[in-house]
Amino acid sequence: MNFFIDNWMLLSVAITSGAMLLWPVLRGAGGPGLNPTAAVQLINRDKAVVIDVGDDAEFAAGHLGGARHVPLAQLEARLPEVARNKSLPLLLVCATGGRAQRAQGLARKLGYDNAQVLAGGLRAWKEANLPLEKA
Repeated sequence: MNFFIDNWMLLSVAITSGAMLLWPVLRGAGGPGLNPTAAVQLINRDKAVVIDVGDDAEFAAGHLGGARHVPLAQLEARLPEVARNKSLPLLLVCATGGRAQRAQGLARKLGYDNAQVLAGGLRAWKEANLPLEKA
């Protein structure tokens, strides 16, 4: 017990540094979803199916190459016909990532356990200087 009393400052530094190391893990390491680089790897290596859940105007303004357009409101009805193979990863995309997060919950409810979200949405994709297609 004397050790703890005599070395209280050393112990507080050790506890604080440990908490700082664990903080990103507890917080989710930068937010939910994949960064654009990880999304490109998922598309190229794992043949992910890209689903854009934005509205018609957003999709026409720009989308990821090869993305299939299924608005969030129609996702539950149309996802099984657009992505038949549930073992392939899904990459869900929208303008900023918010609707894609909701779409991820719906996709997992439908049995797509490997549904991922592009963190930051198309905004993050553009900031990474990655190409977009226009309809």
